[in-house]
Amino acid sequence: MFTASQSNGQIKPSQSGYAPVNGLKVYYEVYGEGRPLILLHGAFMTIGTNWGQLIPELSKNRKVIAIELQGHGHTPFSERKLSPATLASDVEGVMDYLKIDSADVAGYSFGGAVAYKFAIRSPKRLRKLVIISATYKSSGWLPEINSAFKQMKPELFANTPMQTAYDEVAPDKTKWTKFLEQMIASAAVPFDFGDANISKIAAPVLIISGDNDGLDKMELIKTYQLLGGAVAADMGKMPASQLAIVPAQSHVTLMMQTTTILNYLNDFLK
Repeated sequence: MFTASQSNGQIKPSQSGYAPVNGLKVYYEVYGEGRPLILLHGAFMTIGTNWGQLIPELSKNRKVIAIELQGHGHTPFSERKLSPATLASDVEGVMDYLKIDSADVAGYSFGGAVAYKFAIRSPKRLRKLVIISATYKSSGWLPEINSAFKQMKPELFANTPMQTAYDEVAPDKTKWTKFLEQMIASAAVPFDFGDANISKIAAPVLIISGDNDGLDKMELIKTYQLLGGAVAADMGKMPASQLAIVPAQSHVTLMMQTTTILNYLNDFLK
């Protein structure tokens, strides 16, 4: 039986540890009981920095499994080449380890791209998909975002909250710069999972985007159309997938709208 114990206002996981997956030890935390919901964090983030405010509410009636991807948080740095396909395979490996046949999956930013890849690779393991401020192709970002990816340098992250969070939990703090270099190199590589693959996603998808979060909204509408949305539902059927544009939000501030995101998630996943 899960009992939520409080620690600094945050609940503690009922289970946590490392899943041996693809030659890596992938860290996970489990909260609550019920239908499984997997959470995938954004770039350079940890479970706590991305999902800390949402997990206590989401876990009231769900089994929440939060994962830290390669090199992030508790999961050790690895020289293994970073790719969305490899990370999506890691997610499936954690599911195997925890004996979870299928789950809802929610990903933010970098984690959203991994979630898209998971949906394409492992359709039978997916119930519903939530994509928060993320895209499945480089051209889904505005040109200035892609330009910023190419200009990132490790020193930009020095003494930031991201480094503080990393230092608190990383098994080897000396890998911080190598981790940043690996992530920055990965971010500079153009990617496209394919419109045809997105249109084949059978699971219902909820896309949440800030109106000024750096995503190209014309491309976002095209994505929603590929998923069966952007129709005149009064003249037919309401699509299974949904699109939410949250006003006056950037890429960073969007994840701070805890109540808004929680309401969208609960309505969509119930």
